[in-house]
Amino acid sequence: MKVLIVLGTRPEAIKLAPVIKHLEHTRGITSRVCITGQHREMLEPFIKLFDIRPDYELKVMQSNQSLFDLTSRVLAGLEGVLKSELPDLVLVQGDTTTAFVASLAAFYLRIPVGHVEAGLRTNDKYRPFPEEINRRLITHLADLHFAPTERARANLLAEGIPEERVCVTGNTVIDALLMILELTKAQNPLTSLPLDFTKRIILVTAHRRESFGKGLAGICKAIRTIVQNVQDVQVVYPVHLNPNVRACVMKELSEHERVVLVDPLDYVSFVHLMNGSYLILTDSGGIQEEAPSLGKPVLVMRDVTERPEAIEAGVAKLVGTDADRIATEAVRLIRDEEAYNKMSKAQNPFGDGHAAPRIVEILCKVLNNGNR
Repeated sequence: MKVLIVLGTRPEAIKLAPVIKHLEHTRGITSRVCITGQHREMLEPFIKLFDIRPDYELKVMQSNQSLFDLTSRVLAGLEGVLKSELPDLVLVQGDTTTAFVASLAAFYLRIPVGHVEAGLRTNDKYRPFPEEINRRLITHLADLHFAPTERARANLLAEGIPEERVCVTGNTVIDALLMILELTKAQNPLTSLPLDFTKRIILVTAHRRESFGKGLAGICKAIRTIVQNVQDVQVVYPVHLNPNVRACVMKELSEHERVVLVDPLDYVSFVHLMNGSYLILTDSGGIQEEAPSLGKPVLVMRDVTERPEAIEAGVAKLVGTDADRIATEAVRLIRDEEAYNKMSKAQNPFGDGHAAPRIVEILCKVLNNGNR
C-alpha cells in the first residue's frame, strides 16, 4: 500500500516528521513525500534535521505571495504528482493552505485523505485566517481523522463525522519535541545568540495574518512596556520572514534595550530556546502544545484559540493583542511566583510523545483492510 505525505511549511515538517520516520520502517506500506515549498526557506533546516528525503518538490514559494496565487499553484502542481503516484491515501497535517489544497486535489481524484491534528476549532471563520476555514474544509474532504484530544474528537462528531473515522492519538508535536531534546541533549546551540541567561528570558513569536497592522503594533508596544518595567528580563524575538511582520517589528523594536531580534531559528535551537526561557508570548498554535511539556507558561496573543485545552489546563492564557493586557499579564507572572508556578507545573493536555506510532498503526489496519 502507498501513502503520499504532502507538506509545505515548518509546522507541518515538525509535526509530520515522527510519522514519516515511523512509516519508513513499517512493513507493507510504501511512503512518498511531496513538499510544496509554501515556506521553502523556513522549511529547509527541518528537512535536513529530520533527514526527510522528498520525492517531489513543487517550489511554489514566491515573495509576498497572495493566497490566490499560492492556492492555484499548489493545486496545479499536485495534479501531476497524484496522477503519477496514485497513492492509496494522502496524508496531510493541520490547517495550512498546503494541507487544504492537497486534500482537495486528492478528492478530485477520489483518493482517500488522512488528516493529522484534526478537529481543532475556534468557531470564528476569520480567526485564525485562513486556517480556521482550511481545517474545516479538510474535515469534510478527509476520510480518516487523527484528533489530538478528546475535545477535538467531540468537535468532529458534532459536525457529523462518523465515529469510526475518528481516532484520538495525541499530538505529534510532542513526539517531535521529545525526540529532538533527546537527540541533542549534549548540544548547546544558543551560544551564537547575544543573550544574557543571568536574566529571565522572555521568548516572543508573532506572525499570524490576523495580527498584521494594529495587532502586531500592540504586541510590539507590550514588549517595550515589559522591558521598561522589569529590569531583570531580556526579550528574544525570532522574526518571521514575512515582510508584513518584519517591517513592523524592525521599526518598533530594532533599537530597543534588552530586546534581541533574530532571524527564524532552526528547530533544535528553537526547542533549546524554549527550554531556556522563563516565559513565552506567542500567537503560534504549536507552541501552545509544546511549551507545557517544558514547564513554560504561555501567554497567547490572540483573541481566540483552537486549543482551549491549554487554557482549561491552566498552562496558557489568552491575552489578545492589546498592549496593556499583554504587558500586565506578563509582568504579573514575572513578579508573582505562586501564579507562575501554578501555570508552569500544570500537566500538558496534548499528549505523551507516542502519537506517531498510534497513527501509523491505524493506517496499517485501515489500508490492509481496504477501508477506503
